[in-house]
Amino acid sequence: MSEIDSMLHSLGFNPRSAGPESPNLSSYDLKQDYTVPVQTNSIFNGADTGQQYLSSVIALLQPSSNDDESELPNRQTTLEKTSSQSRFLPTAPESLGQTGLHPREVSDLLLKTLAVRRIESGYNISKTVGLKFPLVEQILRQLKIDRLVVYRNAAAGGDYLYELTDQGRERAVSLSQVCAYLGTAPVALSHYISSVQAQTPENRKPDLAAVREAFSDLQMEENLLSGLGQAIHSGRGMFLYGPAGNGKTSIAERVTKSFGDSIWIPRSISAHGEIIRLFDPNRHKPVPTNGTDHELMDGRWVQIERPTIVAGGELRMENLELTYIRTTGVGEAPLQMKANCGTLLIDDFGRQRMRIDELLNRWIVPLEHRYDYLHLESGRSIQVPFEELLIFSTNLQPRDLVDEAFLRRIPYKIEIKNPSEAAFRRLFKSEAAHRRINCSNEMIDYLVETHYRQSHRTFRNCHPRDLLRQIENLCSLHNRDFVVTKDALDEVVSNYFSIMCDTVV
Repeated sequence: MSEIDSMLHSLGFNPRSAGPESPNLSSYDLKQDYTVPVQTNSIFNGADTGQQYLSSVIALLQPSSNDDESELPNRQTTLEKTSSQSRFLPTAPESLGQTGLHPREVSDLLLKTLAVRRIESGYNISKTVGLKFPLVEQILRQLKIDRLVVYRNAAAGGDYLYELTDQGRERAVSLSQVCAYLGTAPVALSHYISSVQAQTPENRKPDLAAVREAFSDLQMEENLLSGLGQAIHSGRGMFLYGPAGNGKTSIAERVTKSFGDSIWIPRSISAHGEIIRLFDPNRHKPVPTNGTDHELMDGRWVQIERPTIVAGGELRMENLELTYIRTTGVGEAPLQMKANCGTLLIDDFGRQRMRIDELLNRWIVPLEHRYDYLHLESGRSIQVPFEELLIFSTNLQPRDLVDEAFLRRIPYKIEIKNPSEAAFRRLFKSEAAHRRINCSNEMIDYLVETHYRQSHRTFRNCHPRDLLRQIENLCSLHNRDFVVTKDALDEVVSNYFSIMCDTVV
């Protein structure tokens, strides 16, 4: 038994007290940081009995759903208490077990990283993969024992410059052919699910002042603002419907701002050994992490503004499923997964390239149960959160598009109506001031009387912006003062409304 004790000590286990002559694994405490043992049987390679035994011991380092949070003070994520609510903060894992990843996932990533970098220090490799240097150093040390890497030279702070051996390069090439992913280490799916549950907008109830601030750059009636605020409080979903040109898309894009805070998301996720890329620089906007101790934060996560993901007429079914680029073996998260903890806007609903019933059937389960099912490339299914405010924006009547069963799952149906004459006048005056165009009340009277009443034209919220933009271009082209005149109004109205259908005010 002394050999077993020696092996357990090398793995970071210590006897709690003098026990029986043949102690079992339950009588050992696990150190916070384990050290990879120096053994001829690698924890990454081989399939003999010694390897299986070591793998079973290493498995104890993986987090379990039954773990007591109080016994893991350095768990991979924490909730920081503030004066108003809990704030999710992903703290850096202190051990491999706290990452939720299998040792092979990390070692494979280090090999591929070194294949690209050729020669690199352990510290720089740790920065690249987003994990603490001591944790990465343990894996690199084991890779050296396995003769996959060598020390090229010593570096500052007890570090080394690492280089792949011929065997290591062969392994890296083989790994890249299966999955070409490089960058920060992925986050375990279970950790991602916990982060969404902690940051879901359903738990946040912005007051009316916060809602009003989110829409401060739009002129809105109080009853409309109240309806939007109630829908935001529900955290579920809404229909925005009404004539084109009244700002439905602009309203939907500002809904997320009412929550007033940022969230943390992983750059990528590991699900059953497959990599899913979540962070999308084209759709997610990173925010500065001022006042945050970067040394304490997990480098695999990025802080972003609560997302507003917009899908228009180009939306297809494949945009709602995991997609894979066959040559890389890396999955791309679907739109609804990228929108978690924010807003997903289905703009111009009813004009998508996919059939309406297909789209609606796809949303039935997520809207009802707040989770979604996705299929990995291996054929396995995973359950992921569906914690977002789903908004359908359409120029058509919702009842003409969907059945009653689906309408029940979208609790708020808000009509965005045409502005009144008084609202139109205020909007035109405000837009002119914003663009620094001189516009008198007499010119607005002339516009309303001549080009709306006499022409039986409908007021729309987009008209002031569009007409004044044309006046701005007209004055700029002819080097005139930026002033609204009758001639200018006649010319831009003729250009703007020349082939547009008019309806009675």
